Amino acid sequence: MVIIYYIFALFIYLISLPFLIFLSFKQKYKKSIPARFFLYKNPPFSKKLHWFHACSLGETKALKPIIKNFEEINLSVITQTGFDEAIKYKNAHVRFLPYEIFLPFWIRSCKSLVVMEAELWYMLFYVAKRRCEKTILLNARISDRSFPKYMKFRWFYKKIFENIDIVLAQSETDKKRLLKLGAKNVKVIGNIKTITDFKVTKNYKKRRKLLVIASTHENEEEIILKNIPLEYQIVVAPRHPERFKEVEKFLKDFAAKNSLSFSKLSQSQSDEELKADIILDDVLGELINLYAVSDVVILGGSFVENVGGHNPIEVAYFNKPLISGRHIFNQKALYKEVENIKIVDVKELKEALKDLKPTFIKNRADLKEILRVIS
Repeated sequence: MVIIYYIFALFIYLISLPFLIFLSFKQKYKKSIPARFFLYKNPPFSKKLHWFHACSLGETKALKPIIKNFEEINLSVITQTGFDEAIKYKNAHVRFLPYEIFLPFWIRSCKSLVVMEAELWYMLFYVAKRRCEKTILLNARISDRSFPKYMKFRWFYKKIFENIDIVLAQSETDKKRLLKLGAKNVKVIGNIKTITDFKVTKNYKKRRKLLVIASTHENEEEIILKNIPLEYQIVVAPRHPERFKEVEKFLKDFAAKNSLSFSKLSQSQSDEELKADIILDDVLGELINLYAVSDVVILGGSFVENVGGHNPIEVAYFNKPLISGRHIFNQKALYKEVENIKIVDVKELKEALKDLKPTFIKNRADLKEILRVIS
């Protein structure tokens, strides 16, 4: 199996080379592709430590309450936003995870490999099982939408789970699905994103009631803004930084058509005062500070069909009223942990902004048990 898989992965790599070279010139992939697919400035970890792996920004942030309990750890990621977040951990040695054909030569021994959520890379677990003391899948989940697709390749996932010693699942539903896929030694510990503590680093001053439209995707800014009253001071925070310029142009035009002022958050960094009617959050890492002073949050990724929603825990941590669209198939487990979320169609937004209630987190994951399993 491993030889066949390696040859297949090598074949995919070779035919993808021209495309990878092309993408490496794009700003979004300028560091990640050379590091992951050509090992440029991406050497193996040099110390035998607990090794954590997360895909992107959200998963990397979610590891914070666990990572801070260790003096020193290794941490690998897939995306540039994940890398930017990872290097904030002063106790972490950070790398991009190489493509699978490099892993047999790149992975060194470790105390444990702890992989977040659905990063089920066959070669990663196969090699780590043989070089690390134990392998753990943390915060494991299988969404309603994904489960039928996983089941079609059940034979393959069974092979992956043969190399995973312990699976820490988010819920009983996830546990049942994981067992059907061949997982062993599955324990339900809750979603680790419920135990994150958020620190406010800036105290923004607002002019009037503040509405934060967070983690938006293509077309969401327009459909949301056209369906809400403009009496609020509004901050729009696109999910992906590469969309900042595109969203800036739209917000400028929208503000002008409605006789409103516009500015970018990067222009408010000196005095921390939110002055304009509509503000683009073009500064990474500021959403927590904005949630802290907001009066209501509309969470994006849920009013378009192909995203599946985003994490509501950060908003609920500050007990802010939260409104979401109905397309939340990737976040159902987290939504169940938050009380008082309003889930509506976009045409219902105006009505949803009445009679608002604070949200709060109902249950938190078992941090002590997670640390016991890893250590």
